[in-house]
Amino acid sequence: MKIPLQITARNFDLTETIEDAIREKARKLDLFYDQIMRCRVLVEAPHRRRHKGVLYNTRIDITVPDKEIVIKREPHEDLYVSIGDAFRAAQRQIEDYDRERRRKVKYHEEMPRAIVSALFPEKGYGFLTTPDGREFYFHKNSVLGDKFKDLKIGTKVRFVEELGEKGPQASTVKVK
Repeated sequence: MKIPLQITARNFDLTETIEDAIREKARKLDLFYDQIMRCRVLVEAPHRRRHKGVLYNTRIDITVPDKEIVIKREPHEDLYVSIGDAFRAAQRQIEDYDRERRRKVKYHEEMPRAIVSALFPEKGYGFLTTPDGREFYFHKNSVLGDKFKDLKIGTKVRFVEELGEKGPQASTVKVK
């Protein structure tokens, strides 16, 4: 973390043991995702219930690049459970954030180009040939947008290559 961990207790005093447990969980979170800029933990005992005793709320505010992640779990009677639940939720949200962020900068390969080189409309399949001469089988169900009926020999398409039972085949065929 770029800014030191901030731990706050409201309506009760934190013991050193509990603070150490929070610090350890925050350290593990920082090891899990090293782009955390700030982490603030608020543990509170908001009010006493007549029949249940004290319930603890744990809130974690985490600052990461371009986003503020806020975790607030349901109150729990056990302080350690409340803290543990909040940190597990924080890890899941950071995983989601990281996955989303990587997807934004991930570069996908362009779909290969090909032309329809053979077509058997009555049987519902055909073959594609790429500019480098490779040939791919495709089924009418692989053609997007119900455009199989519009295909002709020489039609330009893009496709996703996959390995079929009898060799390479095209799936997700998209007419250009």
